Amino acid sequence: MLTRRMAPKLQATPTADPLCHSRYRAVPALALALLTTLFASVAMAETMPSRSAASNAISSTQLDAATIDWAAYKGKVVLIDFWASWCGPCRLSFPWMQAMQRKYGKDGLVIIAINVDRDPAQAANFLKAYSPNFEIRYDSQGKLATQFDVKGMPSTYLLGRDGQPAARHQGFFEQKQAVYEAELQRLLAKP
Repeated sequence: MLTRRMAPKLQATPTADPLCHSRYRAVPALALALLTTLFASVAMAETMPSRSAASNAISSTQLDAATIDWAAYKGKVVLIDFWASWCGPCRLSFPWMQAMQRKYGKDGLVIIAINVDRDPAQAANFLKAYSPNFEIRYDSQGKLATQFDVKGMPSTYLLGRDGQPAARHQGFFEQKQAVYEAELQRLLAKP
């Protein structure tokens, strides 16, 4: 079993205690500036891997998070989710993200789930259980997680159609699924 030693700076967020992550409610100005810069100025234009390739195996060269072409998502609502195979709440969030992708993908929702496990085999085992219908990327060195100032697992960031940061969530709480979905609906309703 994978332990937190695999990603020492990241902690799983319990699903039942919303107070444990209250310090993460506000989006730091630095994170906003970083997201804006990342979205607006990425010069990489590598082709996105197919969803079937993502669900079959993880290859750090094929699916490296550093190769995300943020400009390709202009006009889309992007949900970026940092996750790890050892994260209990991540096991709850994956089915929800699959449902949201099925429901809102046609309306412009794009979900990018970024794995931070150091061992790609652990992530591949996790993915076999869920067969995600959204894009999976790999950040074993934690470079993108550091740029996003990820504090725990899962960490979710929403970008509006304009590419601007719209929300940030620490952890995944089943009782807040309606709130999360309402945020997506609000962003998808904007032109």
